[in-house]
Amino acid sequence: MKILRPILIAVCLGLATGSASAQVQLLPPPGAPPPVSKPAVSKPAKAKILKPAAKKPAPVPVPPATAAPAPDDPNADLVYGAYQRGQYKTAFDLATGRAGNGDPKAMAMLGELYAGGLGIKRDYAKAADWYKRAADLGDREAMFALAMLRISGRGGPVNREDGAKLLASSAKLGNPKAAYNLALLYLDGQTLPQDLKRAAELLRIAADAGNPEAQYALATFYKEGTGVPKDIDKAVRLLQAASLADNVDAEVEYAIALYNGTGTPKNEAAAIALLRKAARQNSPIAQNRLASVLVARPDTPEDRIEGLKWHIVAKTAGKGDLKLDEALAQASAEDRAKAQDAARKWLGTK
Repeated sequence: MKILRPILIAVCLGLATGSASAQVQLLPPPGAPPPVSKPAVSKPAKAKILKPAAKKPAPVPVPPATAAPAPDDPNADLVYGAYQRGQYKTAFDLATGRAGNGDPKAMAMLGELYAGGLGIKRDYAKAADWYKRAADLGDREAMFALAMLRISGRGGPVNREDGAKLLASSAKLGNPKAAYNLALLYLDGQTLPQDLKRAAELLRIAADAGNPEAQYALATFYKEGTGVPKDIDKAVRLLQAASLADNVDAEVEYAIALYNGTGTPKNEAAAIALLRKAARQNSPIAQNRLASVLVARPDTPEDRIEGLKWHIVAKTAGKGDLKLDEALAQASAEDRAKAQDAARKWLGTK
């Protein structure tokens, strides 16, 4: 069984947070403002993008969250509505009154406002206090946000063990973000004993709930047979789902599968379109793969120039390619100038 390379843990273990009102993204820990080896392609007719190397889930945290209040609670809706409109001072005043009456969601909202410095001075200690009060009353979002603070050491000393327990409690209550991050702890094997099977189970929970990062990570598990039986078809279906949710890594991997016809019918046109999308999202890997495909299309000079452009762009991000260097050197002076001009325009250096 292949074991994925160790996760690079950031200050807060690189765990992901997110708002319950939006899709989880890979972005800064609680309190931050809201916001594989890849192959070369050869001849156009026989070009084959080789199977990319598996890579570990690469989560980036996003801001703490407060779950949307029950629709039959008009007062709570006023709190959350004010928050959504950016009226943070109003949200703070309304939440303070409701928190005094024992409303856990209002307490969680106060935790978020303090953690983000929204409508009030940022104070992680107060954020942790409000999150804890809400968590003690069973609020799964507060448990999750408090776990992020414990793991990152904000609002108190670092306590990864307590953070893991809070994640487990939140996941047990059905929070997919908590399940995803708990899976990463089981995968990493530092805070919790490494358990690939348990990590896969948790990723499946989060993936089934529509978390694109979990879908991409679980696809990697199925592709490599890590914690689950190897199953390329399942891996590709998960990559497709994650790519539809704009996960850039999944877009690249699914494009490769489409180009090769691996686990899905071969569709080069769809693969190139998806690589273009990911390239425009500034993925150096997508830019390199797209360059390889387009440069290998001799009957379409416009594509070749575009391919050379993406090669130059990818190279500035450290994704060089000797074969594409040769193609650029062998291009006519006119085509080379067009490609370099297009690359400078994309990079904003023109």
